[in-house]
Amino acid sequence: MGRSKRGGQMFFSKCFLRRGVVFTLLLFFWGAGFLFGEEQASEVNHQMSDEYVDKAWAASGAGNFQDVYRITNECIEKFGKEADALAQTLNNFPSQKKRGMYQVMNNVATCYFIQGEAYLKEGIILMKEGKQEQAKEKFACAKKVFLEVIGKYPYAQAWDPRGWYWSIREASQKTVEKIEKGEVIKMGVEPPQPVEKEIKVKLYDYGLEFPVDYEKYGEFIGIGTENYRYVIKDPIGLSRATGEGIYPNTSSIKFDPRFIKIKKKLFKMDQWKLLNSRDLSTAFYRWNLSSEPLGVKQFYIADILQRSGLIKQAVKAYYAILVHFPSVVGWTYWQTPWYVGKVALYRLKFLLRKYPQLNLRLKDAYLEVINGFDNNIRNDKFIVNPGRLVKKSFLDKSSSVKKRKLGRIVERRGGDKVKLVKYESGDWQLMVDDIPFLVKGITYSPTKVGESPDEGTLSNWTTQDTNNNGLIDAPYEAWVDKNRNNIQDKGEERVGDFKLLKDMGVNAIRVYHQPFKLNKEVFKQLFQKYGIYIIMGDFLGKYALGSGANWSEGTNYNNPQHQKNMLESVRKMVLEFKDEPYILFWLLGNENVYGIACNADKKPRSFFKFANKAAQLIKSLDPLKRPVAIASGDTLYLNLFAEECPDVDIFGTNVYRGKYGFLDLWDSVKKLVDKPVIITEYGCPSYARGYTDEEGEIYQAEYHQNAWEDIYYNSCGYGAGNSIGGIAFEWLDEWWKAYEPYYHDRKGLFAGPFLDGYMHEEWLGICSQGDGKNSPFLRQLKKVYFTYKELWNKD
Repeated sequence: MGRSKRGGQMFFSKCFLRRGVVFTLLLFFWGAGFLFGEEQASEVNHQMSDEYVDKAWAASGAGNFQDVYRITNECIEKFGKEADALAQTLNNFPSQKKRGMYQVMNNVATCYFIQGEAYLKEGIILMKEGKQEQAKEKFACAKKVFLEVIGKYPYAQAWDPRGWYWSIREASQKTVEKIEKGEVIKMGVEPPQPVEKEIKVKLYDYGLEFPVDYEKYGEFIGIGTENYRYVIKDPIGLSRATGEGIYPNTSSIKFDPRFIKIKKKLFKMDQWKLLNSRDLSTAFYRWNLSSEPLGVKQFYIADILQRSGLIKQAVKAYYAILVHFPSVVGWTYWQTPWYVGKVALYRLKFLLRKYPQLNLRLKDAYLEVINGFDNNIRNDKFIVNPGRLVKKSFLDKSSSVKKRKLGRIVERRGGDKVKLVKYESGDWQLMVDDIPFLVKGITYSPTKVGESPDEGTLSNWTTQDTNNNGLIDAPYEAWVDKNRNNIQDKGEERVGDFKLLKDMGVNAIRVYHQPFKLNKEVFKQLFQKYGIYIIMGDFLGKYALGSGANWSEGTNYNNPQHQKNMLESVRKMVLEFKDEPYILFWLLGNENVYGIACNADKKPRSFFKFANKAAQLIKSLDPLKRPVAIASGDTLYLNLFAEECPDVDIFGTNVYRGKYGFLDLWDSVKKLVDKPVIITEYGCPSYARGYTDEEGEIYQAEYHQNAWEDIYYNSCGYGAGNSIGGIAFEWLDEWWKAYEPYYHDRKGLFAGPFLDGYMHEEWLGICSQGDGKNSPFLRQLKKVYFTYKELWNKD
């Protein structure tokens, strides 16, 4: 998921204050002028307090504790009164729409938190130096500050630039508990949460038909146009056919004995928490009472039915969305549009492929969202054909996995050694030395437990030699803890990550030439001994890397000096590695369109224009003319990429859409761009709250298997025919992502399409580091390792 920096620029929205009724026109104008001035002043305070937070985080990361105390005290003194007044208006966390009104309060509270952490860090340093009494004084100061912020600002939140807010009270309380227990350096793995009992849905009414013949109960109008709709003429008959919980059947549930037993309690239950729980039965009944838009409601009912193993009912529910609600739009955690109909369509296709015993195929269905690559849903147009569920013919069964004929080559991109070719059939293929090459890649950046970019302690893995024996640690000295006892037993000799990667079937790793000077000798050995290529990247201003901007300012893709600096960074990369045979292709950016210390999210056209300039520069410098790819974010602003990046050869993108693959991504790119596609990042945590560790690993393995099969079955000769492979994220669990680098946190950092509904970023690895005490050497291979070993070593 890329690099992080704790703190940074907060989201900003104008503050406004509600006023009572204005009794006269004169008072209205006076009040409006007063309000306008107050609003302007508050806006200035927002910006000024933001700057204090940025400076405080920077000083903390650099270990300049006296600067931290000076900066945070200035912020608290200047804005404390306003923060206190804002805090008095809250009895809970403000809604997402109102967060901007409390920016000053959040910033003051964040400064308290940074100050407390500085005292804590100072105390740890003194403790390691044997100065116990002085350390105790610092810990006491830290505790005092944390308790003060807990008491004064219980509903303050700090912004993580990766895209979410975190509770300052909760983080402070945990630190206070550590101080009180004498555990200021927390080492080890967080104990698992209690395992929940799974309760599946048992239906009262399964319906009379499968599949449902909708033509018997209504009329399809405007099929294949933006005026599509289905008119129900026999609602009673259709309800009987569909069954409980499937539109328009809202009556069967009323006779369900289980529902009758608990219906009085349901309205008090949080439907979203239930959705992520293992009590699928209660979740089903609660969602039948939901006030969400009907299409959203039907989708989650379908999902619950599917997770309960009621596959026929799930198929009926997903298809009902295509028939009745194909144009409904929901919103993701990141406030981007979620096209429910498109997701339902590809969920349906997934189930029909996974369960061939259903003996069904979806004929002629398609759903196109015109203008669907931005965040403005007002300009969307939906072209809909719900298709029909029909029985498979003999020809359908025999041709489902047959590779199509490609014809002759009609287009080439790249050089002689590494090139992309397009066939008459429209399929794309990556060729290396004229042999087809499907990228089986992984993001490889092994991080030692205790190190963190947030604290400026991250090491360069290509040179790291912690035991000073002349060997690079992770690549050559990693060993497999086969029995997971966190001890190197007899027979668990060092093998090195590179050998493990080779055995897994990896043929390429993704690496960036920033921020460290890379050890080229390591890459040479990786290539020569193990046959693994390097996909070499430049962040292109993401995280402000290469642009010369500071973190709070961020890269501006319209700034000539920033552009000049970034092109120089790209030039440096190519000149350093252009003659190396292990370079597979070049990669630009890392989901820049989401922002984070750059303005590509606000100026996407400017970003893509600049990315094209960088691609042109690479091609002018690389004598082997290897292809150039971009690493975008899902299909956000895909239309602008199509318009502005003719010299970028490959559309690469980081995608986390859930365990059902990448849905319509392949078709969307083929239609709009017609370039080869690589998934530059995809993955899933191996931990889920309420599940056993084994269940979490099984789910992670299934997620990756489904993702890879989707990649494979859209490669040359199959499906959309534009996939050239994927890069799994990531090789090794990283312990720093929830901010305590010595502690393997199980917290869900934000909502996501995973087993318990949350992203546990510290558990994304193909391998675990066990209890952390033998880092950076110990490897516990998760189930997903063996899944890939089987998938990637097939002929």
